[in-house]
Order: sequence, then structure tokens, then C-alpha cells
Amino acid sequence: MSHTFVGMPAFPDAARAAVRDTTLRGNLRHATHTIRGKRAKAVAELDDWAGLREAGRQIKDHTLRHLDHYLVQLEESVTRAGGTVHWAADADEANRIVAGLVRATGEREVVKVKSMATQEIGLNEALAEEGIAAYETDLAELIVQLGDDRPSHILVPAIHRNRGEIRDIFARTMSEWGRPAPDDLTDTPAELAEAARLHLREKFLRAKVGISGANFMVAETGTLVVVESEGNGRMCLTLPETLISVVGIEKLVPTWRDLEVFLQTLPRSSTAERMNPYTSMWTGTTDGDGPRNFHLVLLDNGRTDTLADEVGRQALRCIRCSACLNVCPVYERAGGHAYGSVYPGPIGAILSPQLRGTASEIDASLPYASSLCGACYEVCPVAIDIPEVLVHLRERVVQGGPVTRRGAKVTLQPAKGHAAERAAMRAAAFAFTHPGALAAGQRIAARTRRFHPRRLPGPGRAWSDSREVPKVPAEPFRDWWRRTRGEAGGAR
Repeated sequence: MSHTFVGMPAFPDAARAAVRDTTLRGNLRHATHTIRGKRAKAVAELDDWAGLREAGRQIKDHTLRHLDHYLVQLEESVTRAGGTVHWAADADEANRIVAGLVRATGEREVVKVKSMATQEIGLNEALAEEGIAAYETDLAELIVQLGDDRPSHILVPAIHRNRGEIRDIFARTMSEWGRPAPDDLTDTPAELAEAARLHLREKFLRAKVGISGANFMVAETGTLVVVESEGNGRMCLTLPETLISVVGIEKLVPTWRDLEVFLQTLPRSSTAERMNPYTSMWTGTTDGDGPRNFHLVLLDNGRTDTLADEVGRQALRCIRCSACLNVCPVYERAGGHAYGSVYPGPIGAILSPQLRGTASEIDASLPYASSLCGACYEVCPVAIDIPEVLVHLRERVVQGGPVTRRGAKVTLQPAKGHAAERAAMRAAAFAFTHPGALAAGQRIAARTRRFHPRRLPGPGRAWSDSREVPKVPAEPFRDWWRRTRGEAGGAR
């Protein structure tokens, strides 16, 4: 995975700047609290939610264990239905494939929908270098594009913007991309939506090439599925003559019966709806109905490397519902941009460092962008234990060790800046495996407690800046036990 938000600092620095933005924090607080409240009500309607969650986990794990088989089956099914399958090992290869397919049509503009994968690989920028204009059609993605901005949420990419800011963006830049906004545009949701509808309608009716992602791919039939709330997806998927879908290989499910589970859990976890207003499904091509040419680009870009990690691979279960973002206290305060990736929040903190590696400063910092409260795990509809993976990745950052990169086993060196942490962990490991040394250390700490600083020196200062250093008791527990219970009690 090569596409990173250029110039992004490590998460602590980016978050420090974000929490000072009171408008941003207000927008995020209002939006996340509203969404998670509605989600809780929608989930409570189902008596078998826990069973659906477990079924989703098992389906995903089974598919990942047999991904090689199901990917081949998918290719055969798509080809048999009249589509063409392309395999992309990384972002550069995927961009070359898509750009070549668009050039072959002779067109110089495309409409896009529902594709975080294309944001992951930087497809819009790659197409621009080829002289091809890519127009986002999702309302929130349109706001981000017109504002020369970056997405900050999986479900609501413009969650960091309020209505007034959106109105200003439309009035200022919409004319540069096509039909201008009305002169008397206000910030009422209905008027903003109407301005976007009129602006996009011209592009839908003119475009000959559509580019999409997919929420799911069904191996047994070669069917792709997109769920959305606005109808723009339906327009992109049916009106153009050529449809190119860029989809991560983990979006696969084996059968139609498996799909039924996720069509219940995804809408409730994401938009707090019983079902999505628009669920579009297509299988290859059909004469006289929909695009005449269909291309499926299957994207790896670090996913098989992630699959090789027995702990980290559970991140590939993700169905991009964004429930974990809406309950995360860190995301609520820092916002999505601080994560330096198209995948923000708790899931981004474990997915991006695996897809991209932990060599960069931002990726090495992401596993620490969490309080480990566990709220993300509680709401995940496919039971991804995000705290477990965060701790696993923290160990990788600090200690280094064997990982898989581009299909080959390599040994990572410990990240810079963690020497003190490694030394502390090694000292702790020695003490806990040598009871005599531990007891001696406890007695020394108790007898010197008057001289202990209130703030830690050196690298420890960052920890004690926002926490009180625990006070050492006057007497170690071992000595207290021996004194109050006697030597016999101490021996136990």
C-alpha cells in the first residue's frame, strides 16, 4: 500500500493539533453520538444479534482460510458471466490497469462510487496524471473533492464539516467542476442535497465510464454487491457503457446464503437502518441491460501479507461499517485526518500498519492511537478483537521481528524511538522471572519513596504529563504478608 496522506506527521502530533480545533470537535461529537445512539436502537431490535455477529465472524474466517480457492471460483464465475478479471498486486499495478482500461474507451472522464480501495491506491491522482478527470458522486465524497480535502470517516467522509462549511464549499468551487450552485443557496440539508443532485445529474447522463468498488463479492455466481443510501451508486452502475470495479480480495463471500448475514448486520452497524435504501447487485454483463463491458480489478496491496499474520489477519474481516469509529473516544477527539490514511479510527489503526508496514513514522504510531478501552470490539459486527491486534502491533513496532512483505519472510528492525521502552520491558521480564530480584527491587522502592519524583524524567515525561505517578506503598506486599500472617503464610 503506497498511498499515504503526504506530509502527515505521527499520530500524536496530528492529534495534538486536531484537539485544539473546537469546531472540528463539536462536529465530531454531535455526529458520532447521534450515529451510535441510532445504531444501538437498531441492533437492539434483533434478538439474534449475537448469533448473526458470530455467523459473520465464522463466514469471514472460513473465507480467509480458503481465499485461494474462492478467488479462483470468483474469477471463473465473473468470466463465465461476461466480465473480465484483472489481478493487481499493488497500488501501482491497479492504477496502470484502470488507466489503461479508461484510455482504451477513448474517454477522458469517469464517474465514481463506493470505493475506498481507489482512495487507498490514489486512483484519482493517477488518472489525473493521464489527463482523465474522476468525479466522485457520493454526497460526502463530493464535498471532500470540491473542498480539496481528505476523507475523515469510513461511512461519512465529510463528517468533520458542518452545514455552513458545506454551503460555502458548494458556492465557492462547484462551478469549477461543472454546474454551479444556485446563487441563493442556503445551508438547509434539502437545498444542499438538491444542489448536489443537479450538479451530478449532468455527469451521470454524460459519462461513458463508471468506476466502483463493492461491499461484497459472491464467489459462486460472480455477483458484486454495493449498498448505499443516495441512489448515486445505482446511476454509476447502470448508465455507463463500461464499468470498472476495484475491490480488495478480502471482500469475498462464498455463497448467496452467506451474503444474507451481512445484509442484516452491515446496515444496522453503519447507518442504523434495517436495510439499505439501495442494494445493487450485478453479475457480468447482459445485452440491453446495464454496461456492455465489465472489468473487475482484484486488489491485493498488502492483503496477503496481512493474511500471513495469525493475529493481525482478523482485520481483513472488516466490512467497513464504521461502528468502531463512532464509539472510539480517541477518534471522537482527534478526528480522521490524524490517522494519515483513508482508513481512520480503530480499524485504521490496525489495518493501515499491516497493509503499508510500520516503517514510516505515521504507521509506527498508529497502534498507539487507542486507549484500549475495548468499545470497538464490543460493537464490531464481525467480532474483530481490535485491542488484541493493537497490542500485537505495538510489540512489532517496539521489538521488530519476522513478518511477511510481498510474499517473502523478512525480519523487521525495532522502530526508532523505542529503546527506553524495550529496555523497560526487558528489565520487567527479568524481574518477574527472578523472584529474589523482584523482592529486592520492591524493598528498595519502598525505602526510597520520599525521593520519588512526581513526574518521570526523559521519555517518561510524556506519560506523566497527563497522569499522576502512582505512589509506592511504605511496605511491599510480600513483607506485609509475612509480618501479618507469619513466616508460614509468607512461604505460601
